[in-house]
Amino acid sequence: MNRPCLQLFFLVAGLMVMAGCKNIGHGPKFDPHQETLQEGNPSASPTDPAWLRPSTNEFRLGPGDKLEIDLLGSSEPPTPALVGPDGKIYFELLPGLDVWGLTLRQARDLLAHEMEKYVNHPRVSVTLREVYSRRVWMLGRVVTPGIYSLNAPTTLLESISRAGGLATSAFTGTTEELADLHHSFVMRGGKFLPVDFDRLIYDGDMSQNIYLEPDDFVFLPSASETEVYVLGAVNQPRAVIFKDQVTLSSAIATAGGLLPDAFPRQVVIVRGSLTDPHYTVVNWQDILKGKTREVRLQPRDIVYVPDEPLEMLEKAGHLILQTFVRTIAANEGLRAGGSTQSVGVGVNVGP
Repeated sequence: MNRPCLQLFFLVAGLMVMAGCKNIGHGPKFDPHQETLQEGNPSASPTDPAWLRPSTNEFRLGPGDKLEIDLLGSSEPPTPALVGPDGKIYFELLPGLDVWGLTLRQARDLLAHEMEKYVNHPRVSVTLREVYSRRVWMLGRVVTPGIYSLNAPTTLLESISRAGGLATSAFTGTTEELADLHHSFVMRGGKFLPVDFDRLIYDGDMSQNIYLEPDDFVFLPSASETEVYVLGAVNQPRAVIFKDQVTLSSAIATAGGLLPDAFPRQVVIVRGSLTDPHYTVVNWQDILKGKTREVRLQPRDIVYVPDEPLEMLEKAGHLILQTFVRTIAANEGLRAGGSTQSVGVGVNVGP
């Protein structure tokens, strides 16, 4: 695994450890045998108004940031300096100075204080040239996916624009075929933020235009890929891609079948947009015995096979969505780092 891939893996792993879950509301139930889904009435704005306000925290230096240091009054030109992996910079005769976590003003004062050992009343200027310590991940169906620096308050729309905007079809000039806005998401601190990309992009709903923070992960999946996601107590948690119809049984089989401790009498299927999820619970054991009809899945369905009885479906539904988002983020990030590996993320939905 190369260095960018390793960095991403540890970042995502750290986010997963940090992740917390609240017992919040879930979408309505749906009939798994109906072809159409009755849409609900999701909230038009994020749950936390603070997301719509830019951070007032002063910028602090970190590894990778590029500076320009100028000793005023000196005949020497400004000196470029890089904050190293250890958080230190090197200037003139000074030993490495630890500036990790310092503001530009604090870094300037530290340099001036240390330069007093060699120069009388030194005047130092520190200019930030490039930011690499504060980044956001913009992946999926944007024109230029990648990792972008965050050196100023930046909204979600601004970040999408910075990545070239949504990828468009060369034949139709539209975005609908390439970006699935209903399943696009922002992940922060290991948790899914309920941002409605469809309202933001097509309705111009600025209540969805949150300010991004360092290490936010933004993903806009492809609408042209026909796949369902199988998570939980299966041998190979994964996205199952299909060309025609796929049933619950074939999806579970493609995911390697059940683990020995699986509880197939309460398989959860989540359908609809991430901000307005609908759910149903299916007894897969009865399907295998011919006691009930097979279930045909739809693109982007999320199938979760628990390893114990579900006593709190409300909590389970929320945790399943969190697991879906973290699994997609981990695998897409690893793919962006050049890895062909994939990971599955488990979740405990018991009491």
